[in-house]
Amino acid sequence: MPVLSPATSKLKAQLKMAINRLRLIQQRETAIAKQQRRNLAQLLEVGKEQTARIKVENVIREDINVELLEILELYCELLLARIGLLDQPECDPGLEEAVKTIIYTAQHTEVKELHQIREMLVRKFSREFAKDALENASNAVPERVMKKLSTEPPSAELVRLYLCEISRAYHVPFSELPPEEDEQDDEDGGSGGIAEKNDQIGEGDTEAPKSPIAVMAPSPTTDNLHPKLKLSEDTRPRPRPPQPKEDAELASLRERFEALRKR
Repeated sequence: MPVLSPATSKLKAQLKMAINRLRLIQQRETAIAKQQRRNLAQLLEVGKEQTARIKVENVIREDINVELLEILELYCELLLARIGLLDQPECDPGLEEAVKTIIYTAQHTEVKELHQIREMLVRKFSREFAKDALENASNAVPERVMKKLSTEPPSAELVRLYLCEISRAYHVPFSELPPEEDEQDDEDGGSGGIAEKNDQIGEGDTEAPKSPIAVMAPSPTTDNLHPKLKLSEDTRPRPRPPQPKEDAELASLRERFEALRKR
């Protein structure tokens, strides 16, 4: 790997700190959101739906912010993986979206490491490039990111969907939950249905064959509250040719970007 210039070396160190910081904030915000969902479930349980509708807007905003930070983390990882390209006087076309998104978005966050990266990138490239990025004149920032920066209150439909999900997760009543789901919950006996199924499985002497791998469904996001998991018929692992470390890191980043776009 070629020797980096002092400015690019500082940028590399700052990117590493930003990635760690972004992960910590996401973990903290996710933990807070879980507690807020429990509080909303308690409000639904005692019939305070109007209060829940107001308070759930904060949960939605926090979720949107966490999703934004996850995207910025991926962009930082991409720049870190291709740090050598940032030593050039002109921005590489393959990094333009990441660079301009960080420059434009950093001012809308409270992550000081991103602010410092933004200043480094603004100084690094031409004045025209920096002006274009700060104003998003060329629309390099993805529309999905722009939506997450919006200050508009969440739609009534999104509020309803969130409360429906909380109602299902915590088995509490909600007036706008689809009738067929209410009936199903009653037949299953609420939260006891899962426990009863587990007890029935435990009574048998034989165990069902387990899959060699555990596949988790995609996590819901504000863009897609009901993600579906699609598997091919043949799930047997296939041998993969060995990849150089840098290529493997870039491939992993691409997969994560694709997963984020599909949510």
